[in-house]
Amino acid sequence: MGDDSEWMKLPIDQKCEHKIWKARLNGYEEALKLFQKIEDEKSPEWGKYLGLIKKFVTDSNAVAQLKGLEAALAFIENAHVAGKTTGEVVSGVVGKVFNQPKARAKELGTDICLMYIEIEKAEVVQDELIKGLDNKNPKIVVACIETLRKALCEFGSKIITLKPVVKVLPKLFESREKAIRDEAKLLAVEIYRWIRDALRAPLQNINSVQLKELEEEWVKLPTAAPKQTRFLRSQQDLKAKFEQQQAAGGDEADDNDDEVEAAPVDPYELLEAVEILSKLPKDFYEKIEEKKWQERKEALEAVEALTRNPKLESGDYGDLVRALKKVIGKDANVMLVAMATKCLAGLATGLRKKFGTYAGHVVPTILEKFKEKKPQVVQALQEAIDAVFLTTTLQNISEDVLSVMDNKNPSIKQQASLFLARSFRHCTPSMLPKSVLKPFCAAFLKQVNDSAPEVRDAAFEALGTAMKVVGEKAVNPFLADVDKLKLDKIKECADKVELVGKKGGGGGEKKEKPAAKAPPPVEAPAKPSGPPKKAAGPPKKGKPASAPSTKSKKASDTKEIVETELSPDVCEEKAAAVLPASCMQLLDSGNWKERLASMEEFQRAVEQMDKSEMPCQALVKMLAKKPGWKETNFQVMQMKLHIVGLIAQKGSFSKTSALVVLDGLVDKTGDVKCGSNAKEALTAIGEACSLPWTAEQVVSMAFTQKNPKNQAETLNWLANAMKEFGFAGINVKAFINNVKTALGATNPAVRTSAITLLGVMYLYMGAPLRMFFEDEKPALLSQIDAEFEKMQGQSPPAPIRGTKKAGAEEEGDAAEEEEVDGGAGDIMDLLPRANISDKITSDMVSKISDKNWKIRKEGLDEVAAVISEAKFIQANIGELPMALKGRLNDSNKLLVQQAINILQQIATAMGPSLKQHVKNLGIPVITVLGDSKPNVRAAALSTLNAWVEQTGMKEWLEGEDLSEELKKENPFLRQEMLGWLAEKLPTLHTVPADLMLCVPHLYACLEDRSGDVRKKAQDVLPTFMMHLGYEKMSKATGKLKPASKDQVVGMLEKARAVMPAKPAAPAKAAVSKPPTSSAPAAKPASGSCTFPLTTGVVGKKPQVKAGAKDEEDKSGPIFIHVPNSKEQRIKEEKTLKILKWNFNTPRDEYVEQLKTQMSTCLAKWLQDELFHFDFQRHVKAIGAMIERMEAECEAVIGCLDLILKWFTLRFFDTNTSVLMKALEFLKLLFTMLSRKNYQLNDYEASSFIPYLILKVGESKDVVRKDVRAILTMLCKVYAASKVFPFLMEGTKSKNSKQRSECLEELGCLIENFGMNVCQPTPAKALKEIAIHIGDRDTTVRNASLNTVLAAYNACGDQVFKLIGNLSEKEMSMLEERIKRSAKKMPAASAKQERPQREHPTNPNATFLRKPAQEEVPNKLRIMYRTYRIQARAQHAHLEQPAPSIPKEFQLDLDVFENNHTCASDIPDLVQHKLEEVLEPVMIPERKMSSVSPHFDDIHNSTASTINFVISQVASGDINTSIQALAQIDEVLRQADKAEAMSGHIDQFLIATFMQLRLIYSTHMADDRLDNKDIFKLYSCIIGNMLSLFSMESLAREASMGVLKDLMHGLITLMLDSRVEDIEDGQQLIRSVNLLVVRVLEKSDQSNILSALLVLLQDSLISTAGSPMFSELVMKCLWRMIRFLPQTINSINLDRILLDVHNFMKVFPKEKLKQLKSDVPHRTLKTLLHTLCRLTGAKILEHMSMIENRNESELEAHLRRVVKHSANLSGLKSDKSTEKGALRSDDKVIKAKVSDILSEIFKKIGSKENTKEGLTELYEYKQKYSDADLEPFLRNTSQFFQSYVERGLRMIESEREGKGRIQTSTVIPQHSTDSYLPSSSAVPISSNGEDLNAAAYYERLKILRQRRGLENSTPEEDRPPFSSLRPSVASSTDMLHSKLSQLKESREHFQSTSWDSNSGHPKCNSVICWHTATRLSVPTTLLYVFLLYFLIK
Repeated sequence: MGDDSEWMKLPIDQKCEHKIWKARLNGYEEALKLFQKIEDEKSPEWGKYLGLIKKFVTDSNAVAQLKGLEAALAFIENAHVAGKTTGEVVSGVVGKVFNQPKARAKELGTDICLMYIEIEKAEVVQDELIKGLDNKNPKIVVACIETLRKALCEFGSKIITLKPVVKVLPKLFESREKAIRDEAKLLAVEIYRWIRDALRAPLQNINSVQLKELEEEWVKLPTAAPKQTRFLRSQQDLKAKFEQQQAAGGDEADDNDDEVEAAPVDPYELLEAVEILSKLPKDFYEKIEEKKWQERKEALEAVEALTRNPKLESGDYGDLVRALKKVIGKDANVMLVAMATKCLAGLATGLRKKFGTYAGHVVPTILEKFKEKKPQVVQALQEAIDAVFLTTTLQNISEDVLSVMDNKNPSIKQQASLFLARSFRHCTPSMLPKSVLKPFCAAFLKQVNDSAPEVRDAAFEALGTAMKVVGEKAVNPFLADVDKLKLDKIKECADKVELVGKKGGGGGEKKEKPAAKAPPPVEAPAKPSGPPKKAAGPPKKGKPASAPSTKSKKASDTKEIVETELSPDVCEEKAAAVLPASCMQLLDSGNWKERLASMEEFQRAVEQMDKSEMPCQALVKMLAKKPGWKETNFQVMQMKLHIVGLIAQKGSFSKTSALVVLDGLVDKTGDVKCGSNAKEALTAIGEACSLPWTAEQVVSMAFTQKNPKNQAETLNWLANAMKEFGFAGINVKAFINNVKTALGATNPAVRTSAITLLGVMYLYMGAPLRMFFEDEKPALLSQIDAEFEKMQGQSPPAPIRGTKKAGAEEEGDAAEEEEVDGGAGDIMDLLPRANISDKITSDMVSKISDKNWKIRKEGLDEVAAVISEAKFIQANIGELPMALKGRLNDSNKLLVQQAINILQQIATAMGPSLKQHVKNLGIPVITVLGDSKPNVRAAALSTLNAWVEQTGMKEWLEGEDLSEELKKENPFLRQEMLGWLAEKLPTLHTVPADLMLCVPHLYACLEDRSGDVRKKAQDVLPTFMMHLGYEKMSKATGKLKPASKDQVVGMLEKARAVMPAKPAAPAKAAVSKPPTSSAPAAKPASGSCTFPLTTGVVGKKPQVKAGAKDEEDKSGPIFIHVPNSKEQRIKEEKTLKILKWNFNTPRDEYVEQLKTQMSTCLAKWLQDELFHFDFQRHVKAIGAMIERMEAECEAVIGCLDLILKWFTLRFFDTNTSVLMKALEFLKLLFTMLSRKNYQLNDYEASSFIPYLILKVGESKDVVRKDVRAILTMLCKVYAASKVFPFLMEGTKSKNSKQRSECLEELGCLIENFGMNVCQPTPAKALKEIAIHIGDRDTTVRNASLNTVLAAYNACGDQVFKLIGNLSEKEMSMLEERIKRSAKKMPAASAKQERPQREHPTNPNATFLRKPAQEEVPNKLRIMYRTYRIQARAQHAHLEQPAPSIPKEFQLDLDVFENNHTCASDIPDLVQHKLEEVLEPVMIPERKMSSVSPHFDDIHNSTASTINFVISQVASGDINTSIQALAQIDEVLRQADKAEAMSGHIDQFLIATFMQLRLIYSTHMADDRLDNKDIFKLYSCIIGNMLSLFSMESLAREASMGVLKDLMHGLITLMLDSRVEDIEDGQQLIRSVNLLVVRVLEKSDQSNILSALLVLLQDSLISTAGSPMFSELVMKCLWRMIRFLPQTINSINLDRILLDVHNFMKVFPKEKLKQLKSDVPHRTLKTLLHTLCRLTGAKILEHMSMIENRNESELEAHLRRVVKHSANLSGLKSDKSTEKGALRSDDKVIKAKVSDILSEIFKKIGSKENTKEGLTELYEYKQKYSDADLEPFLRNTSQFFQSYVERGLRMIESEREGKGRIQTSTVIPQHSTDSYLPSSSAVPISSNGEDLNAAAYYERLKILRQRRGLENSTPEEDRPPFSSLRPSVASSTDMLHSKLSQLKESREHFQSTSWDSNSGHPKCNSVICWHTATRLSVPTTLLYVFLLYFLIK
């Protein structure tokens, strides 16, 4: 008991393995209960028992084993993973259960085996049971046989493969054990139930007594076909149907017998193949050539004995076939001929499809031998040719048969026809297409009139058989000229014919079933290629017998066509009955007016006639009555022709009637006045009598005439008619002959018309049409080619006219008729082909096979010459195939290549007839793909493709040839062959079943030693699966070894996910239209149903209903809003009631779960589309979702989690079109969510973002670009700090692209949102990021460095603490990157490849926790930042200001700039009424003490409007930009309103050149945009610029930085070659030229000159730019130099000389001379020389802004220039005095320097006098620029040193601002804007940050002056600066205008509050500032906090 208590506590699985049997028994019992309780078949609990089930069934204890078997059965029945245990468990059952004495154990063992079969493991079970038959224990053998019998009885022969079972039956019948023999007998009876007589052949060699017993048992069996009674899990639908039938009773079940009836088993498949080639007598080939017939007979007898084997092993039978063929063809002994023929028949029967290779060689010989009269020979020949036919196709031997149909020997003709009649019985309608049937019918019709009755009878029988197979309707067009008697005989023969495998032929009893099956394809269009085709077939067969109405209508048509000609008297009588008497009398009047009146009456009468009473022939003969068509009056003639057209349109117009008028009409086509009427009449006759017939008559009549005008116009009419009627039925050959005549005409109009007609024919016929005109003169051929080139790429128009139909319901039939009659498809058949078989002599063939390679080459050269000479050849090429085949494995590779080239030549020359040579010549080409030489393989592949182009793929895939090639273990062969199949298989609609034979070898290739073979095999796997299906391919893995099987099954699963969709079947219903008529159907209205198109010929009514039903389904909403459904799903996932959306690759259970969840939220049809296997349906579904997203946005948000999950599944697809469509939807989705202020929850984000990040590593750039855009948008709807961890996870990927992209995104997040975005902490995040600096991949390293650099820009040197310890190498890389790149703006780290990326709307979203607002006010800044990034990327070498490192508690100005809480939402573009806005405003006088906190409100409306409109100028949308430019243009054109733009000029110019940049980089490269729109935008921009630069006051406001960028943009535009391609592009460039001149003239001359110098410097440094750019910049400079005499007084020479100095520092004299061009050097010299000439020696006084003047190359140069000037002496004396004074001053200062500086620094150190001390230090430093402050600062703190430097810069900026105020012109009051003051006043220092503060002080001074307030410091002239480089206002500063406003407001109110002693100054300033900026209270409180520390 103690032991019991121990194992009782164990878990169930451990009990089942316990050594104590009782414990195991208890474990089995508990396991059984557990297995019955578990409801989920995919529960993880099952996995615990996977390895134990075998122990359950093999337990050593019998009692425990019984219970174990029960538990195992329950496991197998319920567990999803049970299939994995099949092999080991069934093996255990066979070895350990079937030998048990207990019947219950055996019964359970059998049940286990059957249950495994039910769960789709039949093959494994069957293999194990068959292995068990070899067991020595008879009990086991008996149990195995019994189990097999039960399995067959229950599951049927479709599930249980009978071939291996039948193979072992004879052995079982030989067993000594009676029990085994008896059980084998029962098994044989059961097998016979299923396959009937197919079992007789395999058992023919068993004991005769046993066979007799079996025969007796077989006779007792019921004749009814057995049915499957137990079904697989995948056959549950069949199971339900079976149960319904059982419940309904036997009658209904009987009705459906045919549907469930299995295909009869072929006895051949059950036989074992016998190898006979090795068993041939060794001297066979010598004996067969012996002269003694007895020896030849001996040889043939040996072969005959071998060929009696019913199934032969495949091999090379070529020599044997040739030997037998020689006997048949040339042996004089008829007995030997008969024997050889029987041997050939035996080979064909035993090899079946494998004999097809030799069929083409023996058929002509057999047919020729039919001249023999001996019955035994004829019978043997018949049997042989019938056996050969079954190994090939009719198309392959059609040429050979047709060639003997005209033989002089009647026996040959008779036997050929009888052979065809017998062959037709084996065919289906699809095997007898029109192209095959047409030539045969033509030959039979000749034989129908043969003098020999036996030949006639054979022809009648053949025609009757063809009619029976394809239907009367298909054959009738070929029997048009057959009289009624013969037609009846053909129909009589057709009625007698019994088709092979069909009872009652095309009888009526079979019609209903296909019709009943027809609807399912409409309901379930998931497989368009399958059911519709099956459903469409049978009704066609039944049609002739079941459509009497069709027959009668066709008969009536025939009567009209062969209408008898009426005599003139009868015609006159009939016409008189319907026409007025006066009309009849005046028809031939001599007065033309009476004839005209008669015609008018005639017309009225015709118009009023009814169709049934209109005697067409009589009427047209009356019109032809004298003067008839010789009528001289054109008015009468026009009326006549019009009446002919009316009669043809309204009446039943026959061909007889047409022949009366056609000659006259043709004669009038060239008439100037009557030609159009004649053509209209011809068109009407074409509609009545069919265009093909009419056109043939018209053209032949035209060319019998001599009038070239008529000929030309007839051809023109025909060209137009072909477009209107289509090309169906046109007799191409006849037209081509006439066209050739026309091309040779002397009249050029005729030749031109002929070429035009050829162009139209080319639309329908394509390239083969040119082959007919190869022999024309080169000049004419070039004209034809030019016409064809015009038509290239065009599709033929849909026909708008056609032959009249008896009724609309016959449209489908008419379509089929047109298909039968159409000639366009058989264009290749019309080419004149030469028979070269006579030229392929035996000498040539023997040469090709010679031992000497040179002679072999000579033979091949001769063959190539013969083919080249013939151009187009017939299929009969004699003995050449076998000879060429031998050369394909020649030891000389050059000859192999030559043979391959000849085969390619043959492919082009022979055309479609090449099909019959595929087996004997095509397959050997595949063998050459295994050659070791790449050039040979390439040639073989090229030839192979050329052959396939002519033959199609069907012939290649039929039979075992392809699988035999794949079986060869040649890596080159396998690699090339698999690649070829991967290319060809996806294009096929259907494939032969023989493709399945390749699958085992394909699996072998998946495990090939060669990596290339394995890769190619994996690539081709999805295409095999596309055709064979997953189930079949999965089933085929059953025979693999377990290890291999697991690997292959895994690959199959992957292939299943990427399996391509089958190409759509060519729709039969569309035949009545030309090929292009399906094009409109391919573009249905959005959301409309296109599925019924797949049903093709099924029938129109179901089609219409289905379409209507689908329309109804799609009319409602596609997204269904279910309240609280999302919350419920979140709850279920949290409680683990459903699977959490977390996987590496999506498994089936996830897809099924999502499908279930979406069923309540989406329309049914949409869900079907979303989960369809065809990717094209996914694209359509996404398109529908895009359309409805905006309208149903609430419902979309309601099921957003499900939508995002579905798109994650698409990320695992490999189809790019689906992926791109998905990304397009997601971009629109996130835009919509952002607009709705929706924030993703964590549940939605975690289900989507990780899978989106997977795609950021996609190899395709276009995908990565879209994913990055989505990630950017994501930050608007989900906190950036939450996105950060997902991206961090993405950096751990193995994909280097993904790692680098994720790191780049992290850098962008840090750049845009600051360090707070780093999660969980900046230190941890940066440590992980820094790890990647050491990555092997360069892009990852760079991305990591860029991200750390972004962090450095955000937090300065602190980043080194955060990243932790790095290796020396990594640290040096980082330091180098910071040193090289940190000088740029933080945004510069963004990659150049994403220039158009938008930044998030709200960078501090994670801090403010506010939903993102519209981005409109920020757009300009973002676009400009992008522009500057690109510019910096191009000029990476330029020095940039040092980065501004944020200090603790520094005010984050980006927060203010990007905050939108203070701005109201602005629509896309408002048409402002600028007249109202620009009304003058009366401003009251300001007093010093009273400052209103709302001083900016007065002009707020004007300024904000202009700001907004300017921001729209830079819009990415062309129309928006044009509208904005139009509004600004309206302002600029009115002098009184233009002043409002003052203060906004830089802002406007920035927006403008950004738009120019956008056009250059984006719009011009976008093919979708119309060039006219781009031209219009350019015109608007240039127009605005010209208006602006016409006003000098506004033009001078443009700052230097902005002018530099503007000039850069304009010059780039002038050099853009794409502009010339735009219409009026030259005019545009001239306008730009004018604008550049205007800018040079009107801008501030200092600014423009400075801008040009900087631009020239940049362009010369840049190696990427165009040299033309530099030239244009220099031209501008030369122009400015010419202006200098007039402008010298207004130029700031100090600044210009500083720019020249900087230029010369970068380009010293030596470097400048090294440039390719000397123009820059000359330009600079000219500029300086001109300046010296204009200013003289005074120019040396303007170098105050240059540091270290003595070292400057500029000063030396100027001194040299000045030295040579006239006033040099005076200058020298002045200079000596000046220098002496300077030296004496220096001495004084050096003496006192220590005391003065000590005093100054004391003042700075005291709190009260700090400002005074700084001012004194600044003035001292200005006076003594070389003063050394280092000794006084050395011992002070870093903080004090920074404070001193900052103070000095602020004073410098303040004084510079005053200087500018003094010199600037007075700005009108109403043009100012407190938010955006003129940015020309905004200086920026070389180090980038601190000078901004001075700029704000300067602006404050300006504002105080404008408001009447006095500035505290007296104004001074701007002093010359020597220590600090003066600021140059760059256009970048313009983008910080708002930032400036905030600081200005703060400073202003701070000073105001300090002046007025009311309240706390800081509080007052904040309150005022809050009021001025109109911020919300919470935001203001935040800013109060920040400002407090800033003020401190």
